Amino acid sequence: MATQEKKEKESEKMRKEEPIETDLGLDKLSLGGIFRGLGNLIELAGKLAEDGEEIRKERVFTARGPGGKELQGIFGVSVRTLEGGKSVFETFGNLKKTPEGPVVEEVREPIVDLFDEKSHVRLIAELPGVSDEGLSIELKGDILNLNAVGKERHYAKEILLPCPVKQESLQKSFHNGILEITLEKA
Repeated sequence: MATQEKKEKESEKMRKEEPIETDLGLDKLSLGGIFRGLGNLIELAGKLAEDGEEIRKERVFTARGPGGKELQGIFGVSVRTLEGGKSVFETFGNLKKTPEGPVVEEVREPIVDLFDEKSHVRLIAELPGVSDEGLSIELKGDILNLNAVGKERHYAKEILLPCPVKQESLQKSFHNGILEITLEKA
């Protein structure tokens, strides 16, 4: 019980701290809430391991980038436990860490699940706001480049596949913003 009380006190302390701000060119952007939320997410990770569920948190904010352009910032994390108890922690969104500090980019990184199955590799990507016509999939060796453009959203991600695959075996289906790709193993 003492450990739980300690965690609660640390969480309360984090909530009371001053927000972190970064300058994106014209305006300052407070990131304290985002990073405080990550602390709460870590607390939930223990529950995740027990229940075998997925925890997913996302924050959206508006900021002005260089040239005064208004950008919508999105940062999120997904934590889930796979079969066998292995935990997977993945970030997504368009907030990137650089040596100069956090930067909001116009291109978002989608959530992607990769499954290494017996005879094939299956990839599932979440791409809300995009139609099939806006999809671009390029396979070079064991790297799959995914690019998707919609009216208001642009996603891009380079995915390292777990093994060599047969390029000609690429099959895709796209319904309601969910892309599924299947590739036979070489």
